[in-house]
Amino acid sequence: MSQNQQQSQSKKQLRLGAFMMIPGHHVAAWRHPEAEAKSVLDFKFYKQLALTAERGKFDMVFLADGYAVHERYPEALEQTVNVRPEPFTLLSALGAATTNIGLAGTVSTTYNEPFHVARKFASLDHLSEGRAAWNVVTSGSDAEARNFNLEKHVQHDLRYERAEEFVDVVTKLWDSWDDDALLYDKDSARFADKDKVRAIDHKGKFFSVRGPLNVARPIQGHPVVIQAGASEPGKELAARTAEVIFTAWQTLEEAQRFYSDVKGRLARYGRSPDDLKIMPGVFPIIGRTEEEALEKKALFEQLIPEQAGVALLSALISFDLSGYPVDGPLPELPELSQINGGKSRFQLLKDLADREQLTIRQLYQRIAGARGHREIVGTPTQIADQLQEWFENGAADGFNIMPPYLPGGLDDFVDLVVPELQRRGLFRTEYEGATLRENLGLRRPADYTATELAKQQQAQAVEQVAVQVAK
Repeated sequence: MSQNQQQSQSKKQLRLGAFMMIPGHHVAAWRHPEAEAKSVLDFKFYKQLALTAERGKFDMVFLADGYAVHERYPEALEQTVNVRPEPFTLLSALGAATTNIGLAGTVSTTYNEPFHVARKFASLDHLSEGRAAWNVVTSGSDAEARNFNLEKHVQHDLRYERAEEFVDVVTKLWDSWDDDALLYDKDSARFADKDKVRAIDHKGKFFSVRGPLNVARPIQGHPVVIQAGASEPGKELAARTAEVIFTAWQTLEEAQRFYSDVKGRLARYGRSPDDLKIMPGVFPIIGRTEEEALEKKALFEQLIPEQAGVALLSALISFDLSGYPVDGPLPELPELSQINGGKSRFQLLKDLADREQLTIRQLYQRIAGARGHREIVGTPTQIADQLQEWFENGAADGFNIMPPYLPGGLDDFVDLVVPELQRRGLFRTEYEGATLRENLGLRRPADYTATELAKQQQAQAVEQVAVQVAK
């Protein structure tokens, strides 16, 4: 198959991420009789899951992260899973245990420093031979702030302003070495070409970083940059910097509006629609029959401790619901401008409750698994139908799959849904490339010297045109 044919085929193929929240995405997953509840810190279990996702030809495994336990709601601490391994440690080990699958980790720009993050992701990219991805987030809770010398969480708009500069510094550091800077020339005693390594001398509002990085330019040029915000600042940050967006929508129409909005912003940053893959989260409950799928859903609802459900919903909307009757409606909530947590998730869940007139209990049952993402309950064919509808109608380039419990939820998707997608010609049967970028169909960014040369050539061309016009 020619390169053009491969590219043409890849454009028709959807992308898949395996969202590894252990022992599953449902808030009561750890209580499921088949869930590996005791394996939340067991590497052998993570390795098993990564190899399953790789067998299913997923583009990447994805790890969420946070910097606090849910101490605001004691029930959440007691009744839900609050432990998880640190992403870099785990992804580095998974890189040695896998061959093709991408390794995506969440790192916050609110409570980290750019040099550390640039170095860690560059290292992971080299050690995994080009499979690293950074999920850029801004932390969202006062509990996290109190673990980093603050009493209150940084304001929403300020977090995104800091995030923009943070990403800029990280990418500058990745570009502080040219691709061919390392020479390894023993005869001339030149390990590196000093003219192809440079300080970045960044001085901004939040950061002062001299550089260069002490890791050579990553294999992918830049590890793939992922972003998850759907607020106005989040969409703008994604349009300028992200290459993958994980997002949450309930309806096809909402997803289409978001897809069109963000893709439409790319041109002003000199980017094309193919430079960004939009991958909504999907929470699939899979049965070999529709009746079996509905029975599985009912079991999960029975397993939710009431207090844990209320605590989860309270955290997602940044508003304490513990004093309100669970079989009554949502109380009057603050205006969006007053929310300092996740604004897009607050609005999505409020709209869902208003649209369907849900009680607090009904709402937490609806979101206890998907947490605001789309829940699909049905047979492999029914699930594939809905994924195909979104993919072919301008709502998604792929999906981040959120198994309800593990390992069974991921096994079901790989063994039952992936073959159906492959039969329809919607998903790969083999990996196309050696790096995550290649498998996602993303361009490799040029290095600093090539970029500067292109800028100079463009400026010269513009000058020549101006001279000809003047004549």
